[in-house]
Amino acid sequence: MPMNKPHLEFQRLDMEAGWATPEGYPPGIKQKILASDISERNKSGSRTRLLRFDPGAFTTAPFVHDHWEEVYLLSGDLIVGNDDQGKGGEKFLSPTYACRPPGAFHGPFKSDGGCMLYEIHYYDESGK
Repeated sequence: MPMNKPHLEFQRLDMEAGWATPEGYPPGIKQKILASDISERNKSGSRTRLLRFDPGAFTTAPFVHDHWEEVYLLSGDLIVGNDDQGKGGEKFLSPTYACRPPGAFHGPFKSDGGCMLYEIHYYDESGK
């Protein structure tokens, strides 16, 4: 199935508007969708987004999804593997990168000073 993301040439991003808390995330974490045609129901397409953590924001449980995920820590710090109180885990500073296949458990996540992530989510072209 061909991707139907929009053709976008270089354009200045409004870094103040267009942010929203993704479903299942705490209020201190917001995403800005850059381009998307992803359908988790149909297991097709891809999404490119920015994900921003406010200082001290954290998730409380690991994530697992059925699509690929590539994550680049653009700025700040990201702690991986904290507990449900935001304690513990391993701290990474930018620039840091991760590439996760479908079904990989990852997180929870926290940021002490805040951070910005660039993420690409996509389904395997073979439909697996």
